[in-house]
Amino acid sequence: MYEPYPTPDIAREHKKTRYSSLWDFAKQDLKLLALFIIIATLIGFGVGYLGICLFIAFATFFVLQLRSLYLVNDWISNRPYDVPPNLNGIWGALLFNVYRSQRQERIVQSEMVELIDRAQSSLVALDEAVVLIDDDHQIEWWNLAAERLLGIQTQDRGRNILTILRQPTFIEYFNHLDQFPDGLKIKSSTSDEHYVQIKMTCFGGESRLLVAHDVTRMHVLEQMRKDFVDNISHELRTPLTVLSGYIETFTDQEDINPRWKRAFDQMQSQTRRMNALVNDLLLLSRLENEKSIAKNQIIEMPSLMNQLFDDAQAYNVDYGHTLNLDIDSHCDLIGSDMELASAFSNLITNAIKYTPKGGTITIGWHDDGNYGYFTVEDTGIGINTKHLPRLTERFYRVDSARSRQTGGTGLGLAIVKHVLMQHNAHLEVESKENQGSTFKAVFPKDRLYDIASQN
Repeated sequence: MYEPYPTPDIAREHKKTRYSSLWDFAKQDLKLLALFIIIATLIGFGVGYLGICLFIAFATFFVLQLRSLYLVNDWISNRPYDVPPNLNGIWGALLFNVYRSQRQERIVQSEMVELIDRAQSSLVALDEAVVLIDDDHQIEWWNLAAERLLGIQTQDRGRNILTILRQPTFIEYFNHLDQFPDGLKIKSSTSDEHYVQIKMTCFGGESRLLVAHDVTRMHVLEQMRKDFVDNISHELRTPLTVLSGYIETFTDQEDINPRWKRAFDQMQSQTRRMNALVNDLLLLSRLENEKSIAKNQIIEMPSLMNQLFDDAQAYNVDYGHTLNLDIDSHCDLIGSDMELASAFSNLITNAIKYTPKGGTITIGWHDDGNYGYFTVEDTGIGINTKHLPRLTERFYRVDSARSRQTGGTGLGLAIVKHVLMQHNAHLEVESKENQGSTFKAVFPKDRLYDIASQN
């Protein structure tokens, strides 16, 4: 595997060799200078001009050094990639080390270029679109899939990405990546019948890596699922209402056979459960189809919390839990009161149902200046940590048998998730088996309405 920098051992060896070579070459200069001095001394004593001969010796040595310096400069300036001139002395050491460093640098550059070429070849071969965007939001590089899925052309190099992908939803995503943790699904720029899922990652300063893939098939299947659930829910609602009415009529008969009464009671229980399931499916369908509807009502949280507390007390009659209400925030919420009330009620009824009789349940509303928190804390059966990532999936049940006993539909937390997502909020769950659970709906600051600051 290629290492971009030499290891410390290699660096130390290189340093040692360099200084050893420098001393060896320096000794050559010293020997040459000593030879000139000896010859000049002998000649000077012979002719009687010792000073002049020594001066000529030093001058000759200096001229040779200047010639070497000229050759070094000429090689570095004009022929750095050729074999260096064969020089002795310290200039030879300099050339030796410069040439060796250049060779190592060329090897590294070659490996880097090869690595980049391989990476680009791999990216070009991907079915997913890959686009590199610089700090100025201009397109630096893209692969062939980006041309097919996003409509990027050769002349678009250097253009601002927002002038090519101009959908308002994409511009919103581009400017607020943190608000779209799962990326964004938009129509393809090349075809209205195709959809692409886009995910961007920031790196460096403001540079970004955009990855997109075709999700048309998934979109079509998802739409088919939504249509099926919507249609079948509406189709089931009428016959269930009729069945429920007849069963209730037969159950209310005073002279009914006890065996039949037991059967009708079971049928009535199951029709109620089916009605609850159909109502939850219709609510989910409505939430999915009304994503673009503004959620801008100002909800008085003390009033809502007291209403939820009263409803919880009525529901708690058969369970005998201790219910507590904890409000320490002066902020109200901005959103849909009906949807949020439904989501909060789901969390509260779940806590009541899954807590053994005589437990304690605390309903709270808090804020820390940056986030608002609706919390439901119980002393119930708890949830194994392996189930937590899937709790909000439709029909996912931690314990199917217990869910059937409590009459759960398996859609409550899925509804909570959708409601919170449409309010730019999210659900956090902390739980330990046999110790209880805490469900926390976390709302961003722009969803909080501080009454005091408005006055």
